[in-house]
Amino acid sequence: MHEARETSAPRRPRAAAVKAKAAGSDAQPRVLQDYQNALQFMQDNKLDKARALFDKVLRDAPPELVERVRIYQSVCERRSTRSSLSFATPEEQYDYAISLLNAGSFEDAREQFDAILAAHPDSDFAHYGAALLNSMTGQNEEALEHLTRAIGLNPALRIQARTDPDFIDMVDDPRFTELLYPEVP
Repeated sequence: MHEARETSAPRRPRAAAVKAKAAGSDAQPRVLQDYQNALQFMQDNKLDKARALFDKVLRDAPPELVERVRIYQSVCERRSTRSSLSFATPEEQYDYAISLLNAGSFEDAREQFDAILAAHPDSDFAHYGAALLNSMTGQNEEALEHLTRAIGLNPALRIQARTDPDFIDMVDDPRFTELLYPEVP
């Protein structure tokens, strides 16, 4: 009997380890679901909900997910700070967008231009800025649309665009040339 107890004693810790491992594997799908939900909240700009879920995920996340969760937490934090920015005028917001553009933060600059145009659709300078951004990111169709709108609102922008080095990638496009150098009847 004594031998039977000795052989059963080592099994209990293994059984406990197996139960713990099983509990961890049950938690894995929940952690992954929370992670996916947090990503969706982040995409929907529900940053507080996303951060709370990322915090929850971080407690039980497998090691290969921890660093990614921390990165997304910092993205949420940065977006929260950025969304709290306020501008006195659309021109001030434009200046900020141009600084982002010059720093190479194209998506952040796009958000600013889009926000200006949503509030002020006839803002010639915002259309011009959006044209610059689209030209720099290789989106020539959108660049031409915004530049056409900007010049329609303020014909003096035609002259500015002729010498603007940010439109260098568009100089071979005949539509760009026609827009900047229209035939005079």
